[in-house]
Amino acid sequence: MYIPPKYENKNLDEVRDFLKQNAFGILVNTVDGRPWATHIPLELDTDEEGRDVLVGHIAKANPQWRSFKEEERLLCIFNGPHTYVSSSWYQQEEVPTWNYIAVHIYGTLRILDQEAVLESLKKLVDKYERNSDNPISVDRLSPKTMRQIRGVVGFNIIIEEIQAAYKLSQGREQDHPEIIRHLEKGPEQSRAVAKAMKDKQKLP
Repeated sequence: MYIPPKYENKNLDEVRDFLKQNAFGILVNTVDGRPWATHIPLELDTDEEGRDVLVGHIAKANPQWRSFKEEERLLCIFNGPHTYVSSSWYQQEEVPTWNYIAVHIYGTLRILDQEAVLESLKKLVDKYERNSDNPISVDRLSPKTMRQIRGVVGFNIIIEEIQAAYKLSQGREQDHPEIIRHLEKGPEQSRAVAKAMKDKQKLP
């Protein structure tokens, strides 16, 4: 994606943390000559060789998987908080804009066998059940329920390139206090952008 240099985030530790916190992504490839996208969890992990990978699965009823090819290059898109920024909050006249965080990842596909799919599902469920009042576990589901695993295709995407855009009013630092003040009064997305701006500046 196009990223003006001042908005590019090259801090991989920060981007990895973003991916762990915003793991619901968009998997994009080509099906029958046109772009195809599926919205799914794509969990950041490492493979047996220590490489960063995204782990996911889709239903076999989804025709996207039929176009999967080993070593095919795919695009995964992750969206963070975003919000409108009014130029009325600036000290000088300017056009309004939009602040956002977005990460694009390019990588190559590897299909998982059934055992690896099961292991990935265990990790996925354990992560999101961690704070449940009555957490479930894949290990405790009945054989009848677990037969549904036959209806999914699991995969790793070996990460080759990360593009991270953190557009947080860089270049308008003199206006940040007022921008943040207004965003903190807005809806959840606006408040999340305000927090991201404060975190980048190490503000309390």
